[in-house]
Amino acid sequence: MSIANERGAEYLFRRYAGEVLGTLVRRFGDLDVAEEALQEALLEALIRWPREGEPRNPAAWLVTVARSKAVDRLRRAQRRPDKEVAAFRREPDRVDVIDELATALDDQQVPDDQLGLMLLCCHPALHHDAQVALTLRTVAGLATDEIARGFMVEVPTMYQRLVRAKQKIRLAGIPFGVPHHDQLAERLDAVMQVIYLVFNEGYASTREDEYIRHELCGEAIRLGRTLNGLVPDEPEVMGLLALMLLHDARAPGRVDTDGVLITLEQQDRSLWRRAQIEEGSALVDRALVMRRRGRYQIEAAIAALHTSAPTAEVTDWPQIDALYGALLRYVPTPVIALNRAVARGMAAGPTAGLEMIDELIADGELDRFHLLHATRGELLARAGRTSEACTELREAASLAPSVAERSFLERRVTELEAL
Repeated sequence: MSIANERGAEYLFRRYAGEVLGTLVRRFGDLDVAEEALQEALLEALIRWPREGEPRNPAAWLVTVARSKAVDRLRRAQRRPDKEVAAFRREPDRVDVIDELATALDDQQVPDDQLGLMLLCCHPALHHDAQVALTLRTVAGLATDEIARGFMVEVPTMYQRLVRAKQKIRLAGIPFGVPHHDQLAERLDAVMQVIYLVFNEGYASTREDEYIRHELCGEAIRLGRTLNGLVPDEPEVMGLLALMLLHDARAPGRVDTDGVLITLEQQDRSLWRRAQIEEGSALVDRALVMRRRGRYQIEAAIAALHTSAPTAEVTDWPQIDALYGALLRYVPTPVIALNRAVARGMAAGPTAGLEMIDELIADGELDRFHLLHATRGELLARAGRTSEACTELREAASLAPSVAERSFLERRVTELEAL
């Protein structure tokens, strides 16, 4: 069955937005024109693919059709003797693009186009939140409502932010492509953060019905590889790629056949992807030797300790606790502090972890964060305080964004009540 018929335009946009939009923006130099052309091509795919069959290279098909749509739109605009003409005309060489239609997508150009699109969205002229939101929309293909949930704002507010960001790119004449090395450095932190956000949306999705979005994890890893190739001596980029590889290596063991979440402690480690673990661990070693520490290297080192342990029981929790302490100096956020509380609870006993969580509760920043309550509930259970644990786990279930997490937490409550 065609994916167009099975999942619809939303899936197609998420799957192909980054690679197709990047190519279209390179050809036409305008993000709005590229997005409108892609939307038209997606609609045509929904009509033709179920009837004619899915093409061998869907991305190439979409690029070819979208190019044709964009050219038709530009030609019509150039013939209009009114104010709308200005909205479609750019630099003098823009007209030359009209007659340069290719019939297939250059597969070797795709990663550069995607990275170029990301670098365009992460230009320092844009506010940081706008950089992140625009990249999540264009490169990762996230829907506006998904991005709005992540930023905890209303959908119309996020829509306006995206519109303003695109307008700023157009009015400022920000060029598409990979900038010179010294200009790349000022965008590197934002690019790495966005790649990691794309990965996290795949690794633990905010979508209610889809806990792991494998296509987003794969997309983030591909972008990480491309960025690593562009700046091969940057240890933080190595750390980011290693971190994603090591986390993604555990994907086959993270949910059961019913789609219910399986904790790290209970996962079948024989299902983990050993080749990715070896590659990620080697990248961590290479990065750390350079002695330019950063958050992604430390997080990757933590992930490597988890994946190198043959069983949960021999995990080096004291070292993980120490690494989270170091990570807090780079990322002093309540979420990292919560992760350290887990490590402290595993290394020194549940009471030690609960003391740290109580401090976070007093701060109040994570009151509506389901993992705070889930973590406290689990540590209470380990401390033998079953009734309190069930209360916390029920609260966590009520706040959990996905079916998989809610099912896991509800099942855990049932297990504890049966004791």
